[in-house]
Amino acid sequence: MPIEFKRYVLPSLLAAALLAGTSRQQSLAQTSKKKAAGITSWITTPDQSALLQKQPAPLAFTGTTNSNPTIEVNESQRFQTIDGFGYCLTGGSAMLLSKMGATERTALLKELFTTDGNNIGVSYLRVSIGASDLDDRVFSYDDLPEGQTDPELRQFSLAPDRPYLIPVLKQILKLQPSLKILGSPWSPPTWMKTNNNSKGGSLKPEFYDAYAQYFVKYIQGMKAEGIRIDAITVQNEPLHPGNNPSLLMPANEQADFIKKSLGPAFKKAKLDTKIIAYDHNCDKPEYPLTVLNDAEARPYVDGSAFHMYAGKIEAMSQVHEAYPNKNVYFTEQWVGSKTKFENNLGWHVKTLTIGGTRNWARTVLEWNLAADPQQNPHTPGGCTECLGAITLDGNTVQRNVAYYTVAHASKFARPGSVRIGSTSTGTPPNVAFKAPNGDHVLIVQNDQTTPQTFNIRYQGKQASATLSGGAVGTYVW
Repeated sequence: MPIEFKRYVLPSLLAAALLAGTSRQQSLAQTSKKKAAGITSWITTPDQSALLQKQPAPLAFTGTTNSNPTIEVNESQRFQTIDGFGYCLTGGSAMLLSKMGATERTALLKELFTTDGNNIGVSYLRVSIGASDLDDRVFSYDDLPEGQTDPELRQFSLAPDRPYLIPVLKQILKLQPSLKILGSPWSPPTWMKTNNNSKGGSLKPEFYDAYAQYFVKYIQGMKAEGIRIDAITVQNEPLHPGNNPSLLMPANEQADFIKKSLGPAFKKAKLDTKIIAYDHNCDKPEYPLTVLNDAEARPYVDGSAFHMYAGKIEAMSQVHEAYPNKNVYFTEQWVGSKTKFENNLGWHVKTLTIGGTRNWARTVLEWNLAADPQQNPHTPGGCTECLGAITLDGNTVQRNVAYYTVAHASKFARPGSVRIGSTSTGTPPNVAFKAPNGDHVLIVQNDQTTPQTFNIRYQGKQASATLSGGAVGTYVW
C-alpha cells in the first residue's frame, strides 16, 4: 500500500467511520429520548375549558396492566392513505378574509395552514366552481342574457373569482404549497339547463360537451393562476335541486355525462385532475354504485364523495367494498349557527373524523371556513344558518367548534398519513394513523357524559389516559 494512501486516506476513513458512528448514536439517543418521553396529548372539552390544549405532562408507557378499556394500536394493519383534513373555502369566506387587514389576514392564514407552534395545519380545501350558496350572489363563468347560448365558451371567464377567491388561494398556497384543492359546481351556466334558472333544472344533453369543456377551461385557467385543482366532483348534492344555485343530476345522467363527455374531455386535454362521483348524502350509496357499475364511466372515475345530512357513515364502506380500487372522500358537513358547541364537538369527531376515516375516507371536510356574525354572505335562498369554522367580524376572529374538530386531525395526521389498526370494540370511539414523520396519532372521543379512563397499548406497553365526558383527545408518540 502506498505511503500516501496510509498517511492521508486511512485517517480520513477512520474519521468518517467515527463520525458516522457518533451520528448514529445521536440519532438512536434522540429516538430513545422521544420514546422515553411517552405520549403527548391535546384535549378539547365540551365546556371549552380546554381548546386543543396541549397537556403539560406526557403519558408514560409502562409494562403494567389494569382492567380499563384498552385501545391497542397495530401499525401492521394498514388501510387508506389520507389526503387531508380541512374546510370548504366558499366565495363568501374568501371575501371576508380579503377584507381583513393584510397583517391580520396573514397571521390568520399562517395559523390555519401551517403547523408551527399552535397552528393547525389545514391541508385540504374544497372550493366552488362558479358560485355556491355561500357567495354573495349567483354567478357562473359564462353568464349570458336570456335566450343566448355559448357552446364554444367564447365568453368563459374566471373574472368573478379574481377579486377574492384567487388572491386568497394564492396567499394560502405560498404558505402551504402542498395543499390539495377540490372543485365542486353548484350549477352550470343557466343557458345549459332545462329551466334556464340557477336553481334546479337539469343539464341539457346537447350541452354535455360544452359543460365538459367548461370544467377543462376552469382547471386550465386556475392552473394558469398557479392554482392546481387536484380533483373535481361532477355536481354538489345532485339530488337536491332546491338550493340556489343547484342542479338535479340523477345517477344515470351523471354516468352518461362522465362517459360521453367529461371523461373523454379530460383525457384529450391530458388533465390529471381526478373525477369524483356523487358528492351527496350517505343515505343513497346506490347513486355512486350506479355510476361505478357503468363500465364505460368507471375508468374515468377516481371515487365517490359523501355528505352526512342523511344516512349512516358506514354507507361509504359499502361503496368501498363493492369497488375497493376506487377512493372514498368525505367532503361536507355544516354546523348550525343555532346549535351549541358541546352538542357538535363529540358528534362531528365521532361521526366524521373517526367514523369517516374508519369507513375509508381520504378526506374529512367541514362546511364552511368563515362567515360573519350574521352568517353572511349567502345567495338569495342560500344557507342562512351555516356557522363558519371561524366567525370574522372585520379583523376580529372567533374560533368555533369546526375549527377544533378539524384541528384535532389536521395538525397531526398530515397528508400521506396511513390509517392503521386500533381497537374499536369496548373502547371509546377512536382512530389511529401512522404519519409520514413516523409519529403515531390516535384520536379518541369520550361519547359518555362521565369521565372515562382507558389504556393506549402499543407494542406490548401501555399508557393510561382519562377524558372528561364528551371530550376529544389527540395522542401522539
